[in-house]
Amino acid sequence: MKKIIVTLFIICSYNFLSSQETFTRKDTLQGGLRPERTCFNVLHYDLNIKINPEEKYIVGYNEITFGMEGKSDVIQLDLFENMEVDSIIFNSKKLTYKREFNAVFVDFPEAFQSIGNKGKTIRFYYSGKPIIAKNAPWDGGFVFTKDRQGKDWVGVACQRTGASLWYPCKDSQSDEPDFGATIKVAVPNGLMNVSNGRFMGNVDLKNGYTRWDWEVNYTINTYSITVNIGDYVQIHENYKGLNLDYYVLRENEAKARVHFEEVKPMMDCFQSKFGPYPFAYDGYKLVETPYLGMEHQSAVAYGNKYVKGYLGTDRSQTGIGLLFDFIIIHESGHEWLGNSITSKDSADMWIHEGFTSYTESVYVECQYGYEKGQEYINGCKENIDNTSPIIGPYGVNKQGSTDMYEKGALMLNTLRHIVDNDDKWWEILLKYSKTFRHKIIDTKTVVAFFNSETGMNLTTIFNQYLRYANIPKLELRKSKGKLEYRWKANESIFTMPVDIKIRGKKYRIYPTNAWKKTKSNINKIEDIEVLTNDFYINVNLLKKL
Repeated sequence: MKKIIVTLFIICSYNFLSSQETFTRKDTLQGGLRPERTCFNVLHYDLNIKINPEEKYIVGYNEITFGMEGKSDVIQLDLFENMEVDSIIFNSKKLTYKREFNAVFVDFPEAFQSIGNKGKTIRFYYSGKPIIAKNAPWDGGFVFTKDRQGKDWVGVACQRTGASLWYPCKDSQSDEPDFGATIKVAVPNGLMNVSNGRFMGNVDLKNGYTRWDWEVNYTINTYSITVNIGDYVQIHENYKGLNLDYYVLRENEAKARVHFEEVKPMMDCFQSKFGPYPFAYDGYKLVETPYLGMEHQSAVAYGNKYVKGYLGTDRSQTGIGLLFDFIIIHESGHEWLGNSITSKDSADMWIHEGFTSYTESVYVECQYGYEKGQEYINGCKENIDNTSPIIGPYGVNKQGSTDMYEKGALMLNTLRHIVDNDDKWWEILLKYSKTFRHKIIDTKTVVAFFNSETGMNLTTIFNQYLRYANIPKLELRKSKGKLEYRWKANESIFTMPVDIKIRGKKYRIYPTNAWKKTKSNINKIEDIEVLTNDFYINVNLLKKL
């Protein structure tokens, strides 16, 4: 498995997302770490399927190689209940199994001892019509459509719903195949399938189908494994030693050649800030899809219609968001932060989305300077609700608030200004990316890392932004000619420095939950300017005492 950074799991850290929200056994089977899941470690997936676009039908198998972490005669795999289990073969014999919702409990003739990386292999045959997405990528499922020439165009996005909606696997972010995956997909002649990893060739099956073979040479999370079927043309170049490949509909080749030039400055920026592209041997791909986009590892889904911004709009409402293609930048940022570094539980998806949303302003800063980057990230405040926590409930395949995107990014921008040393900040982010490269982590690991690297105790800051709906509020008042200040926060002992200006002069103050007083005299409370572009907080100016 991709190495998991082990930390103490504290269920109370979830922080009461919704006391009225209830979860079912189906939820815990999909999101939990039962003994039938933790007893084994996936080593490799070998997916070999045929997809019939006309019938919207999949048939084939996934050959799963695994090692035992303990001793057990049963393991849990996952396949949505609308898909058929045709048979499960081990040592040329059919295994028995039991289905419960989307979980498949596979029985072996005897309990296995720990076998490390040597591995055992089962072949899981299956078939069926997968879920059709209503609004991909926001809901999980396949998209079956046609291009303008009337040819089939097919894609899948399954991040929130689960990869087991279309292939059998250990559908948990806590485990990724140590030795990657092979993905072999047969599609009707005249079409191409593009999946993750390196292209290994295609085979005419002499039955009206051609199989397209791909090999992933790194660990990969299950929702990143993908298929893209269409009348694609390939645009290839090598940029500073890295293979860049773009698979686009034939009709869009000319515009793609121009539009995708943005990949090069993006690569320069992100590699300078977060280290070398984490899947260099597999190469980087953009694949045109019939939905907006998704961070499929080494096969990034692109559906932004070759326009700047987010489908031609600016999420920051500053005009800066129209200077770049949002989907290229955001979804590619996930290669470092979300694919290379993966959260153990979907409750901690802010580790993917908060850091990656921050890469948008990083890219703006690389291209246009610090001030533009800050203007962009602060313009995104209008997209935040602050009505529920960013972290979701653990063990039930449930993400937290969509505030994990912009609020997570603004929390990081706040941390940058707490550090108050840009050289140190960029060193910390680079070390974060390198330390946890190709690893699975959780929130406590992230907090411990930043505490260690900054030499500060940032725990209450992370807690306030991640585990509560509210952001901290700085209260200011004038008392006997002096400025008094304190934090109002959910954390019972909340400490965070913040910068203010008094009559244009910058000061750093260190509020807590209790009132503190400055030594400087002030004439009126309105003389105080709080640097809210540097710190994502609310401010309340109280009447003088």
